[in-house]
Amino acid sequence: MKWRNREGSSNIQSGGRGVGKAIGGGSLLLALVVFLLTGNPLAALNIGLNSPVQAPASGHQEEIQLNAKEKELYQFSSVALKDTEDAWTKILKDYRRSYSPAKMVIFQQGIKTGCGVASSGTGPFYCGRDRKVYMDLSFYDTLLKEFGTKNNKFILSYVISHEIGHHVQNELGILDEVNKQRARVSERERNALTVRLELMADYLAGVVARHQQDSGYLEDGDIEDAIQTAWSIGDDTIQKRVQGHVTPESFTHGSSRQRMKWFKKGYEAGNLDGYNTFDTKRYPTTDSL
Repeated sequence: MKWRNREGSSNIQSGGRGVGKAIGGGSLLLALVVFLLTGNPLAALNIGLNSPVQAPASGHQEEIQLNAKEKELYQFSSVALKDTEDAWTKILKDYRRSYSPAKMVIFQQGIKTGCGVASSGTGPFYCGRDRKVYMDLSFYDTLLKEFGTKNNKFILSYVISHEIGHHVQNELGILDEVNKQRARVSERERNALTVRLELMADYLAGVVARHQQDSGYLEDGDIEDAIQTAWSIGDDTIQKRVQGHVTPESFTHGSSRQRMKWFKKGYEAGNLDGYNTFDTKRYPTTDSL
């Protein structure tokens, strides 16, 4: 992705070092796997579905210090965030809607959020209560090391676009409606609703990727790497790797095939015409998505 010497977003900031304990190496992978398999509490909170986790009274936050590599990832993230802002401002205008951008917070070790306390092992997430995306940049290294993706920063752009996709869902009122539905159903049905939300966010990430392509920002291999990443973090692929078998009723993000499919659908469409994963007439079950 061509990102150097491009304008970044004014809606990105750093902060949050010192809340909670640092999680690194295998612990970060374990936390990421739990997040992908079950949707940890904060991952559920990102779509406004559970009660907030209270921060400890002694918790504090301070400005973080970034090393040279992290500074580069921070600048890249700023440009990728700006791409989402440009894309959704333009696209939603076509649907006679306005777009209010989300804030993005880069943190280390831990941070207090509107949805509770997050650690560096939480993985990137969107908090609907404070309308912010939170990310520890160490997640990028985890993707490269643990999921076999190439050293291509565009996979980080895909992750950012996916989380901003949840913000778009918030803007459109989808998160509130799903919250109401989840309060009335079983755990298995709640998981199925979450899968639909996550696959929609993959579609919305694909829409942003199409905007980036049409704007001349992407390079050879970018889309292929994003698709490979979507495949690598599908629930079934993760479950096979961790527990040796697949339990579809516990899926919270969708299978590898589904995640790849919905990202590609969004990329090919470049708009919201085919985004509705909640169309139960067309997709009566999550298996049909």
